Amino acid sequence: MSELEKLKAGLDYCFADKEVKSIKDHAVFLCEEYNNIHPLDRQKRISHLKKLLGKVDDTVTIEKNFNCDNGKNIFVGLNFFANYNVTILDVNEVHIGNDVMIGPNTIITTVGHPISPKGRRNKLAVTKPVTIGNDVWIGGNVTILPGVTIGNNVVIGAGAVVNKNIPDNSLAVGVPAKIIKKIENDLE
Repeated sequence: MSELEKLKAGLDYCFADKEVKSIKDHAVFLCEEYNNIHPLDRQKRISHLKKLLGKVDDTVTIEKNFNCDNGKNIFVGLNFFANYNVTILDVNEVHIGNDVMIGPNTIITTVGHPISPKGRRNKLAVTKPVTIGNDVWIGGNVTILPGVTIGNNVVIGAGAVVNKNIPDNSLAVGVPAKIIKKIENDLE
């Protein structure tokens, strides 16, 4: 199996592989282009995001200094807003629902590395997808780790590290994020 085939199969793979690295290099280039578009040129920004991301529409706003690993593995719903300095390491798929807001300096990552020094020296990585439901607000400086699913009508407090699934209608805060309150869904 090639390293790219291993990556797509969810197996440990070498992130320094030429084919794998070329995908990231392409995304880095497109992100750099995007971040240099005038922030008030909304049409050009949306047009560029449609080239970069897997699914996006005209209701999206992603502020400057957005970075990703692939781009085509990011699928966002309607009325998506990401504030400044958001990074999505989308080596695996990231699905984001409708009416989601993400605070500044947030990281969503689908990739992790071995605990063993031998694995790290061999440049190994493994991925798991991330899913975020509808009507979610993620505060600033949040980190969402690989394999996490965040339900609908969830608020993640600023600075949280989300390492486990968060069910619908929850407020989660802290390191690691813990549910501290149920939230009423006043849309139903």
